[in-house]
Amino acid sequence: MKGNWAIYRSQRVLPLLVLGFASGLPLALTSGTLQAWATVEQVSLQNIGFLTLVGTAYTLKFLWAPFIDRWAPPWLGRRRSWVFLTQWLLAASIAAMGLFSPSAELHVLALLAVWVAFLSATQDIAFDAYSTDVLRHDERAAGAALKVMGYRLAMVVSGGLALIIADQWLGWGAMYMLMGGLMALASLATLWSPEPEQAAVAPRRLREAVVEPLREFFSRRGAWLILLLIVFYKLGDAFAGALSTTFLLRGAGFDVTEVGLVNKVFGLAATIIGALAGGALMARVGLYRALMWFGVLQAVSNLGYWALAITPPYLISMASVVALENLCGGLGTAAFVALLMGLCEARFSATQFALLSALSAVGRTYLAGPLTPVMVGWLGWPEFFLGTVLIALPGLWLLWLMRDLIRGLDAPL
Repeated sequence: MKGNWAIYRSQRVLPLLVLGFASGLPLALTSGTLQAWATVEQVSLQNIGFLTLVGTAYTLKFLWAPFIDRWAPPWLGRRRSWVFLTQWLLAASIAAMGLFSPSAELHVLALLAVWVAFLSATQDIAFDAYSTDVLRHDERAAGAALKVMGYRLAMVVSGGLALIIADQWLGWGAMYMLMGGLMALASLATLWSPEPEQAAVAPRRLREAVVEPLREFFSRRGAWLILLLIVFYKLGDAFAGALSTTFLLRGAGFDVTEVGLVNKVFGLAATIIGALAGGALMARVGLYRALMWFGVLQAVSNLGYWALAITPPYLISMASVVALENLCGGLGTAAFVALLMGLCEARFSATQFALLSALSAVGRTYLAGPLTPVMVGWLGWPEFFLGTVLIALPGLWLLWLMRDLIRGLDAPL
């Protein structure tokens, strides 16, 4: 068993930081950053809300995950070949988004964003399967932490830093081209990453790749409650974050540079602390207690947005709220990723992880995105953010109901 910090230097764990960065880079560019660009160019709030439907691919990715399980390009191994291919397609497609404007060509830009989301979801299928396969049991908590940290670093770069670059230096189009270049650079980590110590055997037929992962999962006791837990665990966070950029710009009255500097870049330190502390704490307290403690903190952190909505727009206030949200988000997501890894049967890691992680996006894509503008219009920003704390409670209740099953996952972790 490796020491708490030495494990982060493992040749199987360390590359996940950069691969996690590549995994997280496209999400903000098709959600929060695209939302900010549309807001600046005076696109209506309703259209901005429906832009969140671009993320549908993240919810449906389990549909083509069996294809990734069954076939692979003839280079770099069964998982890394798909990761490398999608990374280069993403680099070109993200750069192409910079050729269009949301005020003049919103439909074209939205379609291109859908394509980027599809490629990103495909990269996630292969990357999640690779990380589940390559990590030893005692490395999963650390691997989950570095995946989360890399992912959230990418959100800082493609969310906050991208806003500053677009507003102060390059403009929106050139910024998207720069982000495409970053994706190409991140792909080098795929070449550096090792193959799993025990190579999984691909299914012989597509039907086997489709049917057997589902049959195995739904044969488990409490399978449906597991699925509900995955949907509801981060639902409060999903509602609070759906229009957070628009809230900080329009609702709280901060300017674009302030939002870019504080909302994302200032949260970098809190994100790193949250992700690494999450991995270390899970090894000490166990998966169930980590999920419960971090879930409560995620819900409470939403009260910071409520405080911003009822107070004048002081920069220090936004910095404090963003730091708290990033810290709690890093903790909660690290535990949640470890939960998904623990729920996967090794033979079907691509399809099962894709199914479970896609379910976690259901709330963000189909509930939070379309319903948040309606709720804000009906309740106003302060009452809406209070409501997000209540929305988080069903997920914590389901977690408590499933406590015995989740405690049973601690042994392999």
